[in-house]
Amino acid sequence: MKIKYKFFKNWGYAMKGLGDVLKTEMSFRIELVFVVIFSIVNLFLPINLTLHLVLEMALFGVLITEILNSAIERIVDLVSPEWNELAGKAKDAGSAGVFLSITIAVICWVLVLANLIFG
Repeated sequence: MKIKYKFFKNWGYAMKGLGDVLKTEMSFRIELVFVVIFSIVNLFLPINLTLHLVLEMALFGVLITEILNSAIERIVDLVSPEWNELAGKAKDAGSAGVFLSITIAVICWVLVLANLIFG
């Protein structure tokens, strides 16, 4: 039997998850502040639409990766409440994903801003 897709019910689950991450994850809140600031800056940059979108996607990539990292950490804590080497590696891998997404965002912003400043 195929489960019926219900847009508003699924949207509600997403908002519940987003609200929980906002409430419980300090790193997400810090990153969100930076995303808001840089999104406002992005509005005023004299660049084409494609570059605006690239910068915005790079910023949102950080938030998305942080949410996925939080999910990994919660699952690991549920399955393995005591210290476990593999659990630690799973958490480290999630953190590495966040680090790489931040690196990509920084590179995108530096390249676009450097092109604006130095032509």
